[in-house]
Amino acid sequence: MLLATPALAAVPAPRPSISSLTQLPIVTMDVYDEKANADADVARAFARAKASGKRVLLDLGGDWCPDCIVLFNFMKLPEIRRFVDTHYEVVEVDVGRFNRNLHIPARLGFTEKLRGLPAVLVFTPDRKLVNRGDVFTTANASTMTPQGLADYLARYAK
Repeated sequence: MLLATPALAAVPAPRPSISSLTQLPIVTMDVYDEKANADADVARAFARAKASGKRVLLDLGGDWCPDCIVLFNFMKLPEIRRFVDTHYEVVEVDVGRFNRNLHIPARLGFTEKLRGLPAVLVFTPDRKLVNRGDVFTTANASTMTPQGLADYLARYAK
């Protein structure tokens, strides 16, 4: 004989607490400008970094890439944006479908083949790569939380 347990069935699950970090802005697919002069954009980011003492965050991606769009949305969250603005000079570089602007990371000393997007390279103002072993963490941005991205960015901030 089965005993009914109405008390167990009637208890609702705890309501999750939603913070502002989970409220993502809506972004169009025009994140990475394929017509941009990526060489000039990167040079300007390093010039700003030399003047400001911040690090350069090079975001390699493409508009076709869902993880790239997720990363961009996370970076626009107010809490993360404030942190990034304080510690980094950011430049988004369109790499197409692994067929555009690949000379940029190579010229900066990252010669490893891109094996996922977005790839985030963090440099000192004098062009030393500080996250060499951790470049592809963000290639799974859709499985990250905003806090996970914030922790990742904090690891390499000056």
